[in-house]
Amino acid sequence: MIKLRKIFILIITALTICCTAPCKAHPTIQDELVESTLKNKPLQNPYKPYKYNYEDLKVVPIELRVMVNIKSENDIEEGEKIVFLACHDVYEKGHKILEKNEQVYATVETIISSGMNGIPASIIFGDFKFNNIDSSKVTDTYEVYGQDRSLWVYPLKWALTFLPPTGSLTNFIKGGHAKLKDRDTIVLYYHPNW
Repeated sequence: MIKLRKIFILIITALTICCTAPCKAHPTIQDELVESTLKNKPLQNPYKPYKYNYEDLKVVPIELRVMVNIKSENDIEEGEKIVFLACHDVYEKGHKILEKNEQVYATVETIISSGMNGIPASIIFGDFKFNNIDSSKVTDTYEVYGQDRSLWVYPLKWALTFLPPTGSLTNFIKGGHAKLKDRDTIVLYYHPNW
């Protein structure tokens, strides 16, 4: 038993020395690694491809409403074009940039179905197209959520834990469908100085 312990200690010591010792077998590889790091190179300012001033906090809200009711995520498909209408005239520096009831087109980017344990469904709209507004200066996406039932499903699950099968039955409670009615408004933000 003592001999086995000594052999084990020798093996561990030898492995530790081999793993922690620097690699001296290939000094050329080591030299190339040192030369290729940023340590030996002068740093230049990174290229800034955008002229946007992200520190500017000026924002113009744009209220939109959907033209046709979307009752659930089953009514639409990813990639489908949706028509929104402007709720109000939108002005920026005294100029009208969006008229009331002007059509704005968007794409359904992602549809997430409702999940177990009360996780709600959601629909992500994106790629908004405006006539007189640069789309790159507007909020990229807007997400609509269903009813989040997990806020009461999880406490119910833990309350029923002492009865094993009943606590597991709460897994089958699904979250609410994502709906968007023609009277609901969504708000996008236009950043004119970006």
